[in-house]
Order: sequence, then structure tokens, then C-alpha cells
Amino acid sequence: QVQLVESGGGLVQPGGSLRLSCSASGSIFMINAMGWYRRAPGKQRELVAAFVDGGSTVYAGSVKGRVAISRDNANTTVYLEMNSLKPEDTAVYMCGLSQAGRTYWGQGTQVAVSS
Repeated sequence: QVQLVESGGGLVQPGGSLRLSCSASGSIFMINAMGWYRRAPGKQRELVAAFVDGGSTVYAGSVKGRVAISRDNANTTVYLEMNSLKPEDTAVYMCGLSQAGRTYWGQGTQVAVSS
């Protein structure tokens, strides 16, 4: 089993910044992908940013240029630096990790962008 724990969400004004963290623990042996997803009210879950096979990064078009994903040297903690936040970025942000054909999810952390 793999456990994912997110932190760093909160309420921020438009134009503000937040940094999210996700730490993975448990039976980790070969991470194929790890990154951040979000689900806004009434919408489906969507990719925000992730590390994929080989260490490449992918970003959603809606956040490109405003967010940056990074990770620690052990590749078990990923961070999401979000800048110039907009009200439409309001969502529950979840960490996902794919390994050996399975995907694990964290509980999520709420990000609310509002004045």
C-alpha cells in the first residue's frame, strides 16, 4: 500500500500564491508518475501538473506559466508552487501516484481563491 499526505491548501486572494506538498510513504518501489490533480465543484478531476516516465513534467494548459512542480531528491515528495492564482483555480487539489499499474490518491487539500 501507498499513502499520500497533502498539505498547504487554504484561502488566498486573487493574484496570491500557495505552495502545496505531497509526501508518499509505504510500499514504494517504482513510481511511474506522481503529481497534482484537482476537482472543482461540479467538474471532473483534471491534471494540474505531474512528473511522468523518465522525469518529464506535464502541465495543464490552464496553469502553465503560473505553477511549477518540483520534488525532493528521494522523489517521494512533490511540491506545487502556484502563483497568480485565479478564482477558477478554486478546487480540491489531490496528489496522485501511479506504480505497477495502480494509482493511489491522497485525501486532498482545499484551495480557495477569493477576495
